Amino acid sequence: MRAITKFKIVTGWASLEGQWLRRRHFNEAMLARVAKRIREAETGHAGELMLAIEASSPVHEPDSALRALEVFGRLRVWDTPGNTGVLLYLALDRRVIHIIADRGVQGADAQWAPICGRLQDRLRIRDYEAGILSAIDEIEAVLGQACPLDGETANPNDLPDRPVLL
Repeated sequence: MRAITKFKIVTGWASLEGQWLRRRHFNEAMLARVAKRIREAETGHAGELMLAIEASSPVHEPDSALRALEVFGRLRVWDTPGNTGVLLYLALDRRVIHIIADRGVQGADAQWAPICGRLQDRLRIRDYEAGILSAIDEIEAVLGQACPLDGETANPNDLPDRPVLL
């Protein structure tokens, strides 16, 4: 972690910055467009994507990867019939992104790192909405390969499409 980021976390500035970023860039209209993109993309596969945006990380979990896993469990992303839930987790104050996939999503964990990296680059240049929509498209492409629909089962929408603000 860079020294400036550590300084911001220790002083509490990162938390304020995360709150400001969420209020400024994640308004109702943008969240509705993201939800629509997720809803439309999920019709082509059996996977379920959930986006969680955390403005200020809690002090009880300093490790963002463990926090993402905690959010995965608390939001019950694992609770889909085929175990095909995927969480896209953004911690705005720490400027980190994690993707957690349930055990029913066939594929390697390494496939998520490039998606996180590209989204990180887009967020760094303040291209929030387009970056998130692009990441959703990339995740949905992976889910299309990893969780194809079988022709006999309906594709219910098991998880909310609307991003969760933490």
